[in-house]
Amino acid sequence: MAIYKRRRYLFMTLDPVHIGTGGYRLGRVDNSIVREPGTRVPKIPGTSLHGAARSYAAQLYGTPEAAGQTHDTVTNPEQNPVCYTFGYIKKSNNGQDVKAYSGVVNVFDAHIVLFPVHSLVGPVWVGTVERLREAGFEMSNVPDGWAKEVALLTFARRDPLNLGWLMLNRGGQVTVNAPTNWQTERWNAIENKIALVHESIFSHIVNSNLEVRTSVSINPETGAAEDKALFTYEAIPRATFLTAEVVLDDYRANHAGWSPGQISQTGKGHPLPGNAVWQSPLDVLDAGLRLIEWLGVGGMGTRGFGRIAIVGQPQEEDYGQQANAAQSPSNEGVTTP
Repeated sequence: MAIYKRRRYLFMTLDPVHIGTGGYRLGRVDNSIVREPGTRVPKIPGTSLHGAARSYAAQLYGTPEAAGQTHDTVTNPEQNPVCYTFGYIKKSNNGQDVKAYSGVVNVFDAHIVLFPVHSLVGPVWVGTVERLREAGFEMSNVPDGWAKEVALLTFARRDPLNLGWLMLNRGGQVTVNAPTNWQTERWNAIENKIALVHESIFSHIVNSNLEVRTSVSINPETGAAEDKALFTYEAIPRATFLTAEVVLDDYRANHAGWSPGQISQTGKGHPLPGNAVWQSPLDVLDAGLRLIEWLGVGGMGTRGFGRIAIVGQPQEEDYGQQANAAQSPSNEGVTTP
């Protein structure tokens, strides 16, 4: 029987994060970053998180070969928790026989929920009601509707508030509460510095306040800057909060291969770093995601980019758990989708 679980993570960028689009374009910068097509709000693709988590988990387990595109050199990939979690392809008999399994964890894109912007009162984290509610935050005193030129604040203020270049009128004061698992020092530091804006202007605020840097290529022979080699690139700035979901689809449960359980040693018999214990594929993924706080994700890693920290502990639920909780005696017999 397959096992379905979902975890929702809250991330905070510790450095600027650059996930490039893979090419140049004419416009504000030479190297642009990935964005949501409909809203043009930057994001961190699930493919980037998945690849980094797999690579780091393989290093932690002591089998870096488990992170490659093919896994011909992996000994017993069926028993390797990294291969079990993320999938593998192994060829034998001079490539005539191929054994391949898909991974059992699905990693989805990380979307911005709170974005830091400079203002006259200091840094303010800008978000929208829709994004925060979808991520599991609770809000009170939010009006049914308000004008685009108004911002709702979690702190007291009488005058209009500037968010970068944009000046917005002060709306009512609201309260934003994070899920209990995410209420850490990082969240406590910003909960009273939040501004909620209309969804239609959120992308303009974000794109106008991205970090933009300029670099130049260095001639390895002279150690000096190359002529006409100046280029610019943008990044999601430090202290941005994002949420992402991962889903466990353990279709291989109770079949041949690694049986998820207590794993406290690497593939070479050493204790897992930090005396960690992996009890399920979600623990393998979690270990890889947490190492991003040290090693980063995306490009420009050697230039101080890419580190992301997990805030608190992820929210976890089994399939059907949320629907069952929402069902009440008044709708008994009604199937909840």
